[in-house]
This record gives sequence, structure tokens and C-alpha cells, in this order.
Amino acid sequence: MGILLGLLTALSWGGSDFLARFATHRIGTLRTMLYMQLSGFILLTAFLPWLGGWGHLADGSGWPPWAWGALAGIINAFSTLSLYRSFEVGKLAVVAPISASYPALTVLLSLLSGEHLRAARAVGIVCTLLGVVFVAGGERAPEDHDVEGLRRSARGIGWALCSAVGFGFLFWLLGVRVVPATGATQTVWLIRLTSSALTAVLILAARQPIKPPTGRVGGWILGMGVTDTGAFVMNDFGMQIEQVAVVSVLASLYGAVTVGLAAIVLREHVSRWQWLGIASIFAGIFLISR
Repeated sequence: MGILLGLLTALSWGGSDFLARFATHRIGTLRTMLYMQLSGFILLTAFLPWLGGWGHLADGSGWPPWAWGALAGIINAFSTLSLYRSFEVGKLAVVAPISASYPALTVLLSLLSGEHLRAARAVGIVCTLLGVVFVAGGERAPEDHDVEGLRRSARGIGWALCSAVGFGFLFWLLGVRVVPATGATQTVWLIRLTSSALTAVLILAARQPIKPPTGRVGGWILGMGVTDTGAFVMNDFGMQIEQVAVVSVLASLYGAVTVGLAAIVLREHVSRWQWLGIASIFAGIFLISR
């Protein structure tokens, strides 16, 4: 069951991130982040009684469950903002697999915290890291006179790497500390609450418009809120059933979904070296899950 939840998580995140590419191009990273998180928070609040209730948040456990959930929300806000920024300024087929390489860090942290790492998983980490290098280095450089294009390409890859590091640490922390202390659904609820509040503060501080999106963009963001929040819930339940490293790796296959949609729908060009890097990343993900 844990394996199935990991795969369903990948499908949901892949679809959500594909929609994020369109939303960030229309209304920017911060507004997309705010209303995706807020819509997920509202929906999860409505369905929380059927998804385990308030759990450790209201059973007399005190402040630790709230603190762990808030910490996860802060890390998630940083990671998701980095991810959406990479979608806004970079090429989807390139930045998606880089961000999906986060299990390399998750597995490494699991090893350092006492989990046993088999040879296949060690090879998988190496493949994943090499894949990131190939994808980043294989980006076709813009023409010499296109200085802005070169800068945007570098920024997209840089933001994707920041996202991978943030999510790698987040999912290790979720599995070993936050979900056991707070609960699967309750953790997602706190992540959505904290991330929404932080993003709203950033928007106000930057004096950017905070007007809710409408029309097609509003529909995209609502779809993102449903799929992204559902993916988080399935991921956390999966971590209660299966090893943290295994579920994290399977969930990170969302990159394959996003890359496939980008190649089919957006017709994005991917160089041979980048295809090699993408293949290496997913080969590494497969080995890590063995």
C-alpha cells in the first residue's frame, strides 16, 4: 500500500507542477504560491473530520506537534517558492527533473541518522547527482548576444537546485520527526496554514498585488490546491506504512510526469545530454527505491 501511495503522489504532484508553469507565467510565483496553499488549506479544513480529525494537535500533546508542523511549513514555503520560481524563469523539462532529485539528500540524511544503505541505493545517489550535472550542463546556451536568456536559464537551474535541497531535508524531517509527532493529515494542514501566512507576508512586504485570481487562472490554481494537497496527504500516510526513503523516491517520480507533459504539450526542446541526465536521475531514483 505504501508503494501505491508513493506512485499516486507522483502522479498528483506531476499534474500540479505542470499547472504551476502556466499559473506562474500569468500571475507570478508569490500569488500562485499563496492561493494554491490557501485553497488547499480551506479544502483540507473542510475534510479534516473525515481524514483523522485534529489528532495530536488536540489530544493534550501540548505545543510540540504544532511546533514541528510549523517548522515543516516554513521549510515547505522556501522549497515551493524556489520550485515555482524555477518554473517561472526556467525550462519545465529541465528544472522539473532537477527538483525531483531531492531523494538523494533524503536518503543520505536517513543514512546519517542510522538507516542502513544498501549498495544499490548508494549507486542510485551517484546516478541522481550525475544526472543533475548533465541536465544543468546540457542546457543549450542562448546566442552570445542573448545575455538575458543566459541569465534566465542559470536562474531557473539555480532555483531548481534550491528546491531539491529544501525538499530533500523536508521529507527526511517529515518521516523521522514531524509525521510521528503531529499526524499525517494534521501535518499537511499545518504546512498549508504556515506557508499561506508566510507567503501573504512576503507579498505585502514586496507591495505586490494580492488580488485573488479569477477565470482560467483561478481554475488552474484550484486544481493545483487539490492535487498538491492530496499528494502531500498520500505521501505522509505512505511514510507511516513504508520506509521514508522508499516513499520519497517514488513520490519524486513526479518529475517524469512533468517532463512528459512538457514534451508533449509544450513541445519543449531537450538536448541529448539533458535526456541522458534525465535518464540518469530516474535510474538513480529507481535504484534508491530497491
